[in-house]
Amino acid sequence: MDVTIVVPLLNEEESLPELCAWIERVVDQHHYSYEIILIDDGSTDNSWDMISSLSHANPHIKGIRFQRNYGKSAALNEGFKAAQGDVVITMDADLQDSPDEIPELIRLITVDGYDMISGWKKKRYDNTLTKNIPSRFFNWSTRRISKIPLHDFNCGLKSYKRKVVKSIEVYGEMHRYIPVLAKWAGFRKIGEKVVEHRKRKYGTTKFGWERFVNGFLDLASIMFVSKYSKRPMHFFGLIGTISFLVGLIMILILIIGKIADPNKGISNRPPFYISLTAMVIGTQLFMAGFLGELIARNAPGRNSYLIEQKIGIE
Repeated sequence: MDVTIVVPLLNEEESLPELCAWIERVVDQHHYSYEIILIDDGSTDNSWDMISSLSHANPHIKGIRFQRNYGKSAALNEGFKAAQGDVVITMDADLQDSPDEIPELIRLITVDGYDMISGWKKKRYDNTLTKNIPSRFFNWSTRRISKIPLHDFNCGLKSYKRKVVKSIEVYGEMHRYIPVLAKWAGFRKIGEKVVEHRKRKYGTTKFGWERFVNGFLDLASIMFVSKYSKRPMHFFGLIGTISFLVGLIMILILIIGKIADPNKGISNRPPFYISLTAMVIGTQLFMAGFLGELIARNAPGRNSYLIEQKIGIE
């Protein structure tokens, strides 16, 4: 079985040797053919030197180094593009995800036929306000909106069929909603597995209260982009048409009233200005739909990142 383990990281030099050694023990025990892709997301410590050293000792370990910090989504996207395994597994580099989960995550994909398995950290060891409250709120809201019955969308420990990661594009802060991206790409068999969550051994968390705002905006963006990115006219054009028709009907009613009673004014009545405003807004939204169609077809650089170095990846 060919498996790729994708590990995005930021300032995790202390945990990398232990993590890689743990992964190696697990995959060797089960006789998997594997590669580990470590993506350094602009670390300011010696993480890249550690990746270079680990890769020199084990050619199965590969590395990608960003020139600056782009975020976890960018790191995952580059890892997905480089992945060659039949099954792709993602995990965090902080040792809070257990590599011992790898065999079962692979089995659920290869034997049970799931397209994607998302981990569920049912028992957590980081019950802080900045992590727990945002996670609970966004997991609840994402379940309601996406209709995907997962408890922990943001868990970094996931497994995928190779076809899934090659069919989705992760950008901005969309890593929280990869199951939603997979569903909108046509992959319906998405499952969940309770996974072990471990206490952080080194360093500190990289997330804070900003997840409240970012998470809500990301969810709104992904639902809109997933549904209308290829057909923005269906969204803007529909609203614009409705607004224009409402304004037109109001104008016609005023004109009919004027014909029936010549003494009635038109331009001196509030409905006249409301109808004109509705027609103008409707026209603008309709044009926005046309512009959106043009922009959607001409955005080649949306997912372009400056990569300073690569190890073992063409």
